[in-house]
Amino acid sequence: MKIKLLGKNLDKIRTLLEQFEMFESDSPELIVTYGGDGALLGAQRDYPDLPKLAMRDAETAPTCPEHSAEKILELFVKNALPLQQIPILTAKCSNTGICGINDVVLHTADYVSALRFNIYIDGNLYAANVVGDGICFAGIHGSSAYYRSITRGVFRTGVGVAFINSTESVDHLVLPETSVVTVEILRGPGVVMADNDPRKITVDVGGTIEFQQSGKFARIYALNEFMCQNCRTLRNRNRA
Repeated sequence: MKIKLLGKNLDKIRTLLEQFEMFESDSPELIVTYGGDGALLGAQRDYPDLPKLAMRDAETAPTCPEHSAEKILELFVKNALPLQQIPILTAKCSNTGICGINDVVLHTADYVSALRFNIYIDGNLYAANVVGDGICFAGIHGSSAYYRSITRGVFRTGVGVAFINSTESVDHLVLPETSVVTVEILRGPGVVMADNDPRKITVDVGGTIEFQQSGKFARIYALNEFMCQNCRTLRNRNRA
C-alpha cells in the first residue's frame, strides 16, 4: 500500500511499516500519523480527502500492550479495524471559514477585555448580551477535549456549545447535529480558531460567525485504539 507518513521519531516505525508492505509514496492512498493528537489533527487539515491510520508514538506517548504500533498494523492488514467517520465542524465568517474535527472556537482577541455577543440557534435568539471570553463549538470527537475542560462533561451525539468564562448564567448546550449556531459580535474583536490550526480569523464588531457541521467527514482507522483509556492512564502515570 502507498502511504504518506507524518509525525516524529519515524525511523523505527518506517521500518515496521515496510514489513507490512506499506511504503511511502508521492501519491498515497492512506495517511499514517505516528504521534499524538496534534499529528492527527494536522494530517486531517493537510490531507482532508484521504483516510488516516492513527498510531501513538510510543517514545513520547507510551501505549498499553494491546495498542502497540505492531499490534495496530497487524489488525489493519487483516481488515480488523473499522473506518470511523468523524463529522467535520466549520465556522464561517463573511467570505472565509475554518474547519476542525475537535472544535471551532470563538475567543476574545484582547485578553484583558471580554467579548459581548448575541447567540442564535437555528435563527432564534437564545441569549442576548452575553459577556465572556467566547464559545467552544465541539463535535463528538472533541467533546473530551476543550469542551470537557470547560463543562466537566462529555456527550456522545450531536454538537456541544460551551460558554468560556461567561459572566452570565448561561447553560452549556448539547444540540442536534443539524443545528446552526450564529454568534453576533457586539463588542470585540474576536478571533475564530479550529483544532491546532495556526490560522486565526478576526471578527470585528457587527460581524457574525456561523457554526455548524459541514456535512463532510474525516475518515480514521484505529480511532478507538488511539483514544484508549488504558493508554491514557499509562501516559498520565509516566508524567506524574
